[in-house]
Amino acid sequence: MQVPAVLLPHMITVRLYLGTGPYGDVHGDPVLIRRTFVEDRRRLVRSADGDELISETTVRTRPHEHIPVRSLVTVWPGTPHERTGRVLTSNLFDHPSSWSHREVALT
Repeated sequence: MQVPAVLLPHMITVRLYLGTGPYGDVHGDPVLIRRTFVEDRRRLVRSADGDELISETTVRTRPHEHIPVRSLVTVWPGTPHERTGRVLTSNLFDHPSSWSHREVALT
């Protein structure tokens, strides 16, 4: 079961992390994701390495969206609040009788 579209009113732009090149991280072309929920709220998250990090923004989207760690995500595109953050964690919440979604924590 997916989150209803009416509860996902925001858009984000994602540049997927492709790997590391000779000059640092390599990212793909920007991709617009139309059905998301963006929440600007500071919280403590734990990375896959076990480090404690501060997330400034949480994004929730449909479960099929692939947004790997270290990708660049632009929230509030086209508004005065537009900014780009790096993905700290990307977690899939999949449940057969509840709303499935992906939750992404950004810097």
